[in-house]
Amino acid sequence: MTGGAREPATLGFVTDTPTRTNAPTLSWAIRLLAVQCVAVVGAAVFVAWEVATATATNKRSGVAFLVFVLICAVILGGLARALSNLKPWARGPAIVIEMLLIPIGFSMATHGLALIGVVVLLVGLFGAGLLLAPSTRTALGIDRYSDR
Repeated sequence: MTGGAREPATLGFVTDTPTRTNAPTLSWAIRLLAVQCVAVVGAAVFVAWEVATATATNKRSGVAFLVFVLICAVILGGLARALSNLKPWARGPAIVIEMLLIPIGFSMATHGLALIGVVVLLVGLFGAGLLLAPSTRTALGIDRYSDR
């Protein structure tokens, strides 16, 4: 025995409990947001092509829609980046965006785009579930009992 210092007792491996760096739910949520950002950028490229080939009367509304799609891509990419940097404030807006996909997917599924709608709905449910998971909250350092 040297110095009398004892190591604290543990109940398992350190990686068994979610910490600020090892939550798989947070990693998958970040990946999902990044994939959504890439998909929206792809949609922006399509919209840009449509605007470029549109008639003069449709260009103004097409450009406005293109700007909106690009803003959505920037927001998704920014939230993915913020979550990858463990910023707790990004979790709330990301949850809202994922949950907004649920009614969008349902509407698509019931109005003629069943396959795409079901995929959008499931992506929204999966993303919201990942972001709402307790291990994601722990990884971001959010303690729900911190006000007590």
